[in-house]
Amino acid sequence: MGSLVQKSALLLCGDYMEAYETLVPLYILQSFGVSVHCVSPNRNSGDRCVMAAHDFTGLELYTELVVDQLTLTASFDDVTPDNYDAIIIPGGRFTEILSADERCVDLVARFAELKKLIFTSCHSQVMLMAAGALAGGVKCTAFESMKPLIEFSGGEWWQQPGIQNMFEITDCVKDGNVVSMVGWPTLGHGVRVLLEALQALGCKVDAVTPNKKKGEMCATLVYDLEEARQLPAEKRGHNFLVTACWDDVCVDDYDCVVVPGGRSPELLVMNPKAVALVKKFDEKDKVFAAIGQGKLLLAATGVLKGKRCASGKGMKVMVKVAGGEAVVSKGCVTDGKLVTAASASDLPAFLSGLSTALGVSVMF
Repeated sequence: MGSLVQKSALLLCGDYMEAYETLVPLYILQSFGVSVHCVSPNRNSGDRCVMAAHDFTGLELYTELVVDQLTLTASFDDVTPDNYDAIIIPGGRFTEILSADERCVDLVARFAELKKLIFTSCHSQVMLMAAGALAGGVKCTAFESMKPLIEFSGGEWWQQPGIQNMFEITDCVKDGNVVSMVGWPTLGHGVRVLLEALQALGCKVDAVTPNKKKGEMCATLVYDLEEARQLPAEKRGHNFLVTACWDDVCVDDYDCVVVPGGRSPELLVMNPKAVALVKKFDEKDKVFAAIGQGKLLLAATGVLKGKRCASGKGMKVMVKVAGGEAVVSKGCVTDGKLVTAASASDLPAFLSGLSTALGVSVMF
């Protein structure tokens, strides 16, 4: 994937920003060939911001869970709005602090003045309010607690019709150069990025697991590489929403099967139904894609035999004994109809490789 003209976006970051609302646009835009600079006030390129997962854990309101960190790729003081096509502001508590920072408010106001795209989600619409970007009845959506503030700021509140709860929300609203949404539906980091990117390309995507039905939840994990540790720390992430029933899956209805990483492949490889499904995809000569330990399920069905696979150190032996060739690569490795990546940090290249394998692309 790529663009005839290089596009660029600015991602405004801060501690405890919502992880999905940060990583989904970041990785998807990068996979489409868009240059994205991640910045935060008072921080420089190479500094890190903590990200949080906000999910419902049985209480009346969501709970904040600290997950992983994002490395900034540019310095805030070097930002020139004229050099970007859009600004993206994830949700999270950090926007409350940034809305009182004149430099950040002026930054958003300048994007509004230049009529450049401004993307907000969940609670980051407070930046639109602070910058006066909602005045004149600009239509806007957000987490419902923001409704009175949007209206006080001169904006027009919009809510997706026909929904019963926030898990059913799928739409965003665009009014002029302002694009707003409530938040990303709940899936794991890698799964969410994959699902959103492929859907954006017009693909039908179903997320299934053998022992759960449509609408049920699975837990997800986030791996955060902390300083002075040999392995990343494992932390609880968002819940994962199953979008289809396992027994309703017909291989002929799909062009590929994707197996995300994490510890779930260890569970799946012991499940005869999961192994049998992958074998059916192999018999039909479909596209296979896997990240990290997701290759374990493919290995059990013989899909890796004779194939080159992107692999981190922890997966090299598994790939070798399964008859594959482990390639230590930053990015994605494609061998015929097999697309692999070593870790979630390789998602942009992985998405690009998978899209190419499926014969779909994006041009600006």
